[in-house]
Amino acid sequence: MIAPERRLARLGPSARLALAVACGAVSALAQPPVSWPIVLFAALPPLLWLLDAAPRPRAAFWLGWAAGAGHFAAALFWIVEPFLVEPEVYGWMAPFALVGMAGGLALFWAVPFALARALGRPGLARLLLLAALWTLADYARSRVLTGFPWGLPAYAWVETPVAQTAAFLGPFALGLLTLVAALLPALATRRALLAALALLAAGWGWGAWRLAKPAPQRETPLLVRLVQPNARQELKWQPGMEQLFYERHLALTAAQPRPDVTIWSETAVPFVLGHAPELLAQSAAAAAPGRLVLGIRRVEQTPEGDRWFNSLAVLDPDGTPAAVYDKHHLVPFGEYIPFQRAIARLGLPALAPLTRGGFTPGDGPHLVAVPGLPPFLPLICYEAIFPAGLRAPEGRPEWLVQVTNDAWFGEASGPWQHLAQARMRAIEQGLPLARAANTGVSAMIDPFGRVVARLGLGETGALDTLLPAPLQPTFYARHGDFWTLTLIVALAGLTVWPRSGGFFLKLRR
Repeated sequence: MIAPERRLARLGPSARLALAVACGAVSALAQPPVSWPIVLFAALPPLLWLLDAAPRPRAAFWLGWAAGAGHFAAALFWIVEPFLVEPEVYGWMAPFALVGMAGGLALFWAVPFALARALGRPGLARLLLLAALWTLADYARSRVLTGFPWGLPAYAWVETPVAQTAAFLGPFALGLLTLVAALLPALATRRALLAALALLAAGWGWGAWRLAKPAPQRETPLLVRLVQPNARQELKWQPGMEQLFYERHLALTAAQPRPDVTIWSETAVPFVLGHAPELLAQSAAAAAPGRLVLGIRRVEQTPEGDRWFNSLAVLDPDGTPAAVYDKHHLVPFGEYIPFQRAIARLGLPALAPLTRGGFTPGDGPHLVAVPGLPPFLPLICYEAIFPAGLRAPEGRPEWLVQVTNDAWFGEASGPWQHLAQARMRAIEQGLPLARAANTGVSAMIDPFGRVVARLGLGETGALDTLLPAPLQPTFYARHGDFWTLTLIVALAGLTVWPRSGGFFLKLRR
């Protein structure tokens, strides 16, 4: 053991767990809005030392869990905000939501730590095995129980040229390289430090080269207006305020000169699609002769009861819906309640709000193609956090449109983290993304993930901006995560294969 490991081995179990929590919490500073990726190079090496000092895999499991709990509690503290919109009904759930979310997601850190301790030899082999298993765990949490790939290591680079490597590698491979580079200083050798610097320089240099390339131009300019009414969630549905916010939409939309398309945010209007045709016509007329794209609820009546959908509609200038898309990736406990019938059987009054109905999922991602607009892929709020959810059966879009209501996330870190993920989707796909957010941040994002125009958080206004041209399909857009997963599995296998020991022993500290 090197000196740091010897010192850590002398600490009691509680002290080691506390240090793991602190390292995990500090690593959250790499995520937006702070966006300090350098902290990973300080926070992650002690975790490898703690892992090497762990006497058994069981101890390593709890070290990984403690680090994950610290990280997710710090990165996701905004998760309490939705429960405080109606504190008299849901406020009691806020602390349980944060503790449950942090503790549950921390399990995806605990398992890699335990397996790396059990299977990996100390030194480079264990480091690479930990990074590979950690990345596989991040991939798993993007899919298990509908998935929650929030706060991936790759997002630490969104403000730097390194983020451009996601166009080739995708977020999980970029996350793997981030973990390897940040853990290498723990080996405390010149070779390891040079390798970390080489990885960082390669990613930065390739990203800078990509950003220096001239951006393509659209043959036919398309002027887009993003409307941000700044309707706070606790006020949005109050009687009287609904009309005020609707009129604010109309006023911001009707300003001259009229654009080619106007985009309103998620659930922008208080009425239901098809139930107020005169209001739809009024809304569309405000944007005419351009089209209006808006988030709106709709309902279908069935023998089993009403089915509600969180939808996006494209309106003709006369108010007729030219296309409708239903959100297919719903937010658990936000738009639907898992295990609703089981909760109802408990018969507890405090849990009664959890037994109420929610939205019905749509049938998957779909391209929206209407005359006068380039075909686009709609993303409603939460759907933009999933790297793998951007393939439509109809083919590749020319742009992405995200409508969202980030008022649920408060005004601290949540909206900025959500914006960063939208920027990464643009990089990965090589597509521009227009983002209309109720309270912000509304933005036009180019296919390199750069914010070319935006309305700030908590601002009221309308933003007119030209739609950037798309790039050719990126490697990641064509192949997804297949090669990344193949590489990770191969790397993990190599580290535990007995005949690989000689190679890794040569590179040990």
